[in-house]
Amino acid sequence: MNDRNVVILGIETSCDETSAAVLVNGKDLRSHIISSQIATHQKYGGVVPEIASREHCLHIRGVVEQALEEAEIEFKDLSGIAVTYGPGLVGSLLVGVAAAKAMAYAAGIPLIAVNHLEGHIYANFLEHEDLEFPLLALLVSGGHTNLILFRRHLDYEVLGKTRDDAAGEAFDKVARTLGLGYPGGPNIQKAAGSGNPSAFHFPRTMLEAGSLDFSFSGLKSAVLNTINTAHMKGEVLDINDLAASFQGAVIDVLVQKSLRTLDKLPVKTFALAGGVAANSILRESLQRELALRNIRFVCPSPTFCTDNGAMIATAGHYRFLTGKAASWKLNAVPGLSL
Repeated sequence: MNDRNVVILGIETSCDETSAAVLVNGKDLRSHIISSQIATHQKYGGVVPEIASREHCLHIRGVVEQALEEAEIEFKDLSGIAVTYGPGLVGSLLVGVAAAKAMAYAAGIPLIAVNHLEGHIYANFLEHEDLEFPLLALLVSGGHTNLILFRRHLDYEVLGKTRDDAAGEAFDKVARTLGLGYPGGPNIQKAAGSGNPSAFHFPRTMLEAGSLDFSFSGLKSAVLNTINTAHMKGEVLDINDLAASFQGAVIDVLVQKSLRTLDKLPVKTFALAGGVAANSILRESLQRELALRNIRFVCPSPTFCTDNGAMIATAGHYRFLTGKAASWKLNAVPGLSL
């Protein structure tokens, strides 16, 4: 490799995906490997933390080796190793952090600590050129729903966050109740495709005037109450209609909160990120509304919306450029904030 190249190995193990990627100079993705645990956890209706940790232990070495082999990169070619250290499941995070520390120490290269939420936002920089600062990011995942002002690289301000259930968490819980299984987001969207989004009138919680925070617990409860009431009356509800109506309510809140925030900010770019960003209805709704306001809309490809090593490598690239390496005492921080 040319000495001027910045070659980052990114490692992601925050939940139930063991992933590694090799990125050169912040744009050239040489490899991207994901070992998914979806099939393992489906029988339980959600991620079991202890099982997730064990699966990471079993697969982390093979995933990293495959990423390096596919990229035709050796350890001596790496500039640094970036790893997710939070937020996430503590056992899962520890596997990735321990592996990254050992490899970086042995190779004599910097260890780069990456916030998982930061990684999701940076997935947009992997695929989209010349993103203009400042930009507004909507991060929607299983554990987080945040509106984030991104002033410049590595400089953020959280403007709005969830006060209870995150959007992805609500998707998973409603999907489980409807018998649609895990993961909830894709299954809800599939069922909603055959349903009527106006069949049920679920609440759109906007909170107090001027608030940019989110709350989905009331919506989730409304869906559960509708189902329970129907069961008590011996009524049979259309699952597809329930899924479509629920999905429509979530998306309405996400879009309206985003537009409310944009009304207050002089930004020309809006970035969607996180696992729920793979939802095609959400993407289309935001793109349509933002086009009317002459605001550029960007979103990663679906494969880079869910947890992946490429997004960690991308964020790691920009952190590497600051010259600040993580301490060898780096530990997992499951409740890490942005």
